[in-house]
Amino acid sequence: MKQVTSGARRLAGGTLRRGFTTIELMIAVVILAIVLSLAFPSYQGAMRKSRRTEAFTALSTVQQAQERHRSTNTAFTTLLTAATTATPPGLGLVTRTPTGYYDVTIGSADATTYVATATAVTGTSQAADGACAVLAVRMDGGNVRYGSGASIDWTSTNTDPQRCWAR
Repeated sequence: MKQVTSGARRLAGGTLRRGFTTIELMIAVVILAIVLSLAFPSYQGAMRKSRRTEAFTALSTVQQAQERHRSTNTAFTTLLTAATTATPPGLGLVTRTPTGYYDVTIGSADATTYVATATAVTGTSQAADGACAVLAVRMDGGNVRYGSGASIDWTSTNTDPQRCWAR
């Protein structure tokens, strides 16, 4: 008499049958679905975190352009897209980051202060980034502060102004 190998089944007529039953296949599908339902949100969170670097880069570019502008003018500017040779001169930058996840704006500017903001574009996955959907940098008299969230607390008593910048 022949031995039945692992994973094989002998049917009533003596025919050797290999493969999975429908029940075994369904159990494997259920296990796969459970693993994916646990892993997918973590994957999305990691992708959002990695895409924040695009906002950090854009805001850093604005900071550098503002410093160049201020070195030849009496004040910082709110003119993000105006050419550096225009009258009045601007920064010559774009308002949307290269892959389109963030819009960059300069809300206010004067001789010593400006606030630049990167806001996640509605309809992109970054819009679901919670408090990190809005990132901002503030220059005030030579001091740089970073913030995040819909309403950023720029006061010195804010104990966690860089929560999205640090993680």
